[in-house]
Amino acid sequence: MKSEGKNNTQGHQTVSQEEWVVARKELLTREKELTRLRDQLSSKRRELPWVKEEKRYVFDGPEGKEALADLFDGRSQLIVYHFMFGPDWKEGCPICSAAAEHINSSLIHLAQRDVTLIAISRAPIAQIEAFKKRMGWRFKWVSSYGSDFNFDYGVSFTKDDEAKGTMHYNYGTEPYRGEEVHGLSVFSKKETGDVFHTYSAYARGPEEMLGFYFYLDRVPKGRDENGLDFPMSWVRHKDKYDSVLSH
Repeated sequence: MKSEGKNNTQGHQTVSQEEWVVARKELLTREKELTRLRDQLSSKRRELPWVKEEKRYVFDGPEGKEALADLFDGRSQLIVYHFMFGPDWKEGCPICSAAAEHINSSLIHLAQRDVTLIAISRAPIAQIEAFKKRMGWRFKWVSSYGSDFNFDYGVSFTKDDEAKGTMHYNYGTEPYRGEEVHGLSVFSKKETGDVFHTYSAYARGPEEMLGFYFYLDRVPKGRDENGLDFPMSWVRHKDKYDSVLSH
């Protein structure tokens, strides 16, 4: 006999195990559709044409000056996380910091697939190194201070942009919202040493770096961000939460 659904304290219907399995299987069909669509999209992403990087960018690393080609660290594929950390900032962006928490654990696995993952910011290298030490991170992070790199890749903006009140971001024009924004760019290096830009994503494009959203999207309250000033306004640097895990 089919049970009459009852609402629990969160407003969700309570049903029998048998009815739950029916509902779960219906959702599973949709989840499989999404998985197939994601695979197709990933394939299309890899099929994008490439642009040869003709400009020579020089970065400040912990051990001195490095060109873009040097950042591959002996591999042929490079992922750059455009970390929001301006030259005059005292610390890096809290949301970028939340994304960066997932980088360390990925490095060894990406290296097995010929991929190097690093962060780049406009803050001077001394500021980067101090903040990196505070956060306890080990991944490579270089400074593009004094370079056009951030501006050319659409993640840093000028006083002229601020005066106009607009910015070219995520392949369109948006209202100006700050000197630094986040993003993700991918490069490939040939045996000749030539470097090619293969992909960039902005706004919610790199959201998959935020692994905790994977978990939040599966719990009853979800991301629970309704009513906030903006999504993720709850995020803090890991050493600034009211309660800090002891392990």
